[in-house]
Amino acid sequence: MNVLVIGSGGREHAIVWKVRQSPRLTKLYALPGNPGIAELAEIVRGILVEDQAAIVDFCKRKNIELVIVGPEVPLAAGLADSLSGEGVRCFGPKRSAAQIEASKVFAKDFMMRHHIPTARYASFHNFEEALNYLESVDHPIVIKASGLVGGKGVILPETMDEAKATLKSILVDRAFGEAGNEAVIEERLIGQEVSLMAFTDGKTVVPMLDAQDHKRLLDSDEGPNTGGMGAYAPALIFPTEIMNEAMELVLKPAVNGLRSEGTPFVGVLYAGLMLASNGIRVLEFNCRFGDPETQVVLPLLETDLLEIANACVNGTLDGVDIRWKNGAAVCVVLASKGYPEKVESGKSVTIGKLPEDMVCFHAGTKMQNENLITSGGRVFGLTGWASDIDQAVKKVYSNIHQITFEGMQYRRDIARRALEGST
Repeated sequence: MNVLVIGSGGREHAIVWKVRQSPRLTKLYALPGNPGIAELAEIVRGILVEDQAAIVDFCKRKNIELVIVGPEVPLAAGLADSLSGEGVRCFGPKRSAAQIEASKVFAKDFMMRHHIPTARYASFHNFEEALNYLESVDHPIVIKASGLVGGKGVILPETMDEAKATLKSILVDRAFGEAGNEAVIEERLIGQEVSLMAFTDGKTVVPMLDAQDHKRLLDSDEGPNTGGMGAYAPALIFPTEIMNEAMELVLKPAVNGLRSEGTPFVGVLYAGLMLASNGIRVLEFNCRFGDPETQVVLPLLETDLLEIANACVNGTLDGVDIRWKNGAAVCVVLASKGYPEKVESGKSVTIGKLPEDMVCFHAGTKMQNENLITSGGRVFGLTGWASDIDQAVKKVYSNIHQITFEGMQYRRDIARRALEGST
């Protein structure tokens, strides 16, 4: 098969790395890609991700048989609709189904309609109405911009003044632009978070290995929220019985609900779950692979990813036996100085030799005068896998010195909870 992967981050590098292993692969392209992806796929130049007509034209010219879309923005903009409308097969949901991530208000209302457990909430266009509601609730809250803001639109105010200032920044000052046309005030849940992704063809739902992401910048979950400073899989706090519960209460009702509303979901459905004292609660849905969770889940996937994606698009996922390797995987994000607020880029990078059961996924790099330099907040995801979580952690941290760039920062306690739970 001729395959095109859309995206340029660590998630897409992991997808390309896994697809490259498929015996079904003929030719692999990536748009826009990154220097790490360029070692595995032919980079498509001169086409913007936003230019759907140009992408469709490229797919027709190159006889692309499957497009795999990594990020949420092109899906929310209808790339899957444009491709399938011209007969190009796409692994990723159409715009109407991608709303489950693109609009937090849609997602919350959808969960209510289909009795999917989630936090109490209310949504507002109007600042004064939002303030009135704020003063009426007696529980801790989270405030979210409804639209897509690259993971930056979730604020956890600690005081009433901070909550009011947050609402003003979203609804009045337009800090998130169009994405903040509506704000969601939600009950803040307490517990451990788990990321559960699943493959689906719109009918059959097959869960992947569960994972835990580390959102805070600093050790011991201190510092500001980020896009993710590392992850590990599987999560030891998520045994089989809880996985089964999540399937029956969350993933199956979501896929069945979208299909029943005339918006079948094809691709990867991601559920961000909170294991609260009163049971599983959905924090959010995403319409694509998670980042950095993909960088620990795909290395443990034994079945051909291309075969799975192909079956999802064909509606034949129930005929695929999806298998996973024994063991565990850990990813530590290596970030630029100043991340997540004021990122320092343009630093020269050196990458040494890594063991066979490790891979350095590029997330924020570019080539300048034939030199590899940093070009974003999260620069690399260094991933290793082993027979258990303890060995995987040791493997990654003992090889971090192989990657160097000025100002490099990373957490030193990724998978700490899993290790504490296993001792």
